[in-house]
Amino acid sequence: MSDIKESAVNKTTIPAQEVVFSLYKSEDKVYARSVSGLYNRWRWVMVWATQLFFYGVPWLQWDGRQAMLFDLEAKRFYIFGLIFHPQDLIYLSFLLIVSALALFLFTAVAGRLWCGYTCPQTVYTEIYMWMETKIEGDRIARMRLDDSKWNLNKISRKSLKQFAWITFGLWTGVTFVGYFSPIRELVPAIVEWQLGGWETFWICFYGFATYGNAGYMREQVCKYMCPYARFQSAMFDGDTMTVTYDEARGEPRGSRSKKAGENANGLGSCIDCSICVQVCPTGIDIRDGLQYECIGCGACIDACDDVMDKMGYAKGLIKYTTQNGLENRWSRQQMWRRLLRPRVLVYTAILSALTIGMVVSLYFKPDFRLDVLRDRAMLARYTDAGKIENVYNLKLENDTESARDYSLQVTGLPDLDVHISDNNNQPFKGLKPFETRNVIVELQLPDGVTSAGSHKIYFEMTDVESKDTIKEKSVFIVPSN
Repeated sequence: MSDIKESAVNKTTIPAQEVVFSLYKSEDKVYARSVSGLYNRWRWVMVWATQLFFYGVPWLQWDGRQAMLFDLEAKRFYIFGLIFHPQDLIYLSFLLIVSALALFLFTAVAGRLWCGYTCPQTVYTEIYMWMETKIEGDRIARMRLDDSKWNLNKISRKSLKQFAWITFGLWTGVTFVGYFSPIRELVPAIVEWQLGGWETFWICFYGFATYGNAGYMREQVCKYMCPYARFQSAMFDGDTMTVTYDEARGEPRGSRSKKAGENANGLGSCIDCSICVQVCPTGIDIRDGLQYECIGCGACIDACDDVMDKMGYAKGLIKYTTQNGLENRWSRQQMWRRLLRPRVLVYTAILSALTIGMVVSLYFKPDFRLDVLRDRAMLARYTDAGKIENVYNLKLENDTESARDYSLQVTGLPDLDVHISDNNNQPFKGLKPFETRNVIVELQLPDGVTSAGSHKIYFEMTDVESKDTIKEKSVFIVPSN
């Protein structure tokens, strides 16, 4: 009986345990170490190439105007010698499809090349990290500075870094807005404090986004915000080249002296220096295998090769290779032959066809537009002379930056007479740049020339100077008697 009471007391005195789950995991700041080598040089080549294009193109002139300008107010988009309108949305669709296929192709061949070398997040992070290193020092110096108490040295370095970051971010915002508002007018307006509200907003917004993403968020954007990191695995296979640690050669890892030899005491080639982790911009350990956080920048390859070279070991402990190539110990030639597999060939063929088609379409793109609308009030009528008459509304648009003359010809039926409701009878002459003109055209056909019904006809508009011709199809209605 006493045992039962004791058991009951024990059950009632045990307190309920509360378990707290956190939906947010705080991560340590990544202090990426500087690195030099082949892939680092390629990254900086791409940094210079992309930023020279981005910051330089708005200042280029083409026929007296900005070479690349997206004029939203006028609904015209200038790209050097090409001029696009909202009606040319098909070209943007082509460009997006080509870009997507190119991303699929490059990913299938060599993984996240876009992320590692040309993605704006990677490029601007590289620039901001360079400024940080120049002002605060390399990895160890930055860590010590952050851990130290606030003093004159820390305040001055942190302030100078913030000034450089904010200035660069704002200039990036100015350049971005310069693609939509002429930059040669935008910069003087900023100096004279005459900037418009929307321009001010977008300069600050884009500048703040650059400052925040590249200065603070950095790897967080790649790991948590970028959707590409989540679906990239669907484009990988065993023959995709990725940054890979050769586990068979490197394990078991362990530190040793240079004199001990590469495989002393049964150890692998990895000396466990962790420099490959220190140089990684996303803070991962590539020795744990392929991870979605890896952006394929190759920084760990440069760092490991440098260590292997100093130790007197063969390079390539971390390298670009394929899963099948590593497992089967293939040579580089064998691995490259496997890259030309069906998936890659299909992507290449489709991408080439679309690219060629878009280039050809742009080359033959006419500099004017013609729309033909039938008079909806009356299908057909008889004139006083006994002829059958159909009325059309022609909308002609000159898409060039100079005045143009055009000529009209209507084909499809014999003996068609063209009558234009214009006092000068020259409505297609002297169209000003980007002018749109509506012209009423009356087509008359002698009665009895053809059978009753709907007959195809073609309006052919020709540019007198360039001889380019646009043909628009319509119908001529012959009523039944």
